[in-house]
Amino acid sequence: MIQVTLVPYNKNSSLFSWFSVAALLSGSMDGWNHSVVSEFVFLGLTNSWEIQLLLLVFSSVLFVASMAGNMLIVISVSSDPHLHSPMYFLLAGLSFIDLGACYTISPKMIYDLFRTRKVISFGGCITQIFFIHVIGGVEMVLLIAMAFDRYVAICKPLHYLTIMSPQLCIFFLASAWALGIIHSLFQLAFIIDLPFCGPNVLDSFYCDLPKLLRLACRDTYKLQFMVTVNSGFLCVVSFLILIVSYIYILLTVWNHSSGGSSKALSTLSAHITVVFFFFGPTMFVYTWPHPNAQIDKFLALSDAVLTPFLNPVIYTLRNKEMKTAMKRVFRTLVIFRKIS
Repeated sequence: MIQVTLVPYNKNSSLFSWFSVAALLSGSMDGWNHSVVSEFVFLGLTNSWEIQLLLLVFSSVLFVASMAGNMLIVISVSSDPHLHSPMYFLLAGLSFIDLGACYTISPKMIYDLFRTRKVISFGGCITQIFFIHVIGGVEMVLLIAMAFDRYVAICKPLHYLTIMSPQLCIFFLASAWALGIIHSLFQLAFIIDLPFCGPNVLDSFYCDLPKLLRLACRDTYKLQFMVTVNSGFLCVVSFLILIVSYIYILLTVWNHSSGGSSKALSTLSAHITVVFFFFGPTMFVYTWPHPNAQIDKFLALSDAVLTPFLNPVIYTLRNKEMKTAMKRVFRTLVIFRKIS
């Protein structure tokens, strides 16, 4: 066994740290396809301590608010009989996946704001990539399912309960999770056998598949193209399906003059807002041909911190039933806490 230590190529630069790697070389050199990097170093969001302090407060507040809001939605839909309908079932599924989105990036990012040297283990990096793509795949399918739910409710109201049966709702949820897991495993197949022998610096605050591929010790141009096709194609196709669906629904609502049109438009505007907040950053990151590190960081921060917070706010802001149910749950929790 030979111990190899790599020194930084620019000791005056704050962007790079010492890399310590161990390489196991067999006599025939056949084993050189194994990764020898044990951790990756994040450059983080910024080098300014003032901005980091601001981001710490901003991210921490939004993280707590996102967790509380999404948990309240899941509990409200589960416990309130008035919310046992397909629309709220899918909304609870979206809030549940947003809870996962909160935990995937935000805690590590907030913790790293305290640290000068921001590192993540190789296994932790792969795990983060896995859950990021699972959550992204599940959320895309759920947003399409919610668009279909609104289409049936507005365009075929007399057949709504027949079409949006409990079996179909469960099918949507199961399909979302199956697609998310399959999509993520397919993404990991691109990097599972790649050798990483240094450098190990990521100009980011989380593990991102395109950036990780650029650190591999061999040419990954074709793999980067495949990742772009896989994730980018999935994002663009899902986004176009949603846009076409909402345009058709809006045209249908526009042709109606009934009193329920304003309520339908209010619900649709909430859905469309969530779609743009979710797909905007994701499509830019995976389809833009000339990525900019700072723009990527800003969009990733928005997707990781802001979107999980805005989803419960947008979906409940104009929904009287949801607000009433959440108030009941909140009062129950306060009473239970006082009793205990």
